Amino acid sequence: MLSLKKLEAEVASLPDKELRQFSQWFAQYEAERWDRALKTDVAAGKLDHLADEALAQFAAGKCKPL
Repeated sequence: MLSLKKLEAEVASLPDKELRQFSQWFAQYEAERWDRALKTDVAAGKLDHLADEALAQFAAGKCKPL
């Protein structure tokens, strides 16, 4: 497995076209990883307090239409 420094050097040495392809792949990879983490957190109830707070503010009339 590559060390971080070696990986950084490899990425830095990529030709422009390959760097763009890598960047697109990595952005997609990060988005999918974030989505999985969010789904896990939602399923575990870690965000329930935020929903409860939003619903309480709405019920108290502290929200306005967008």
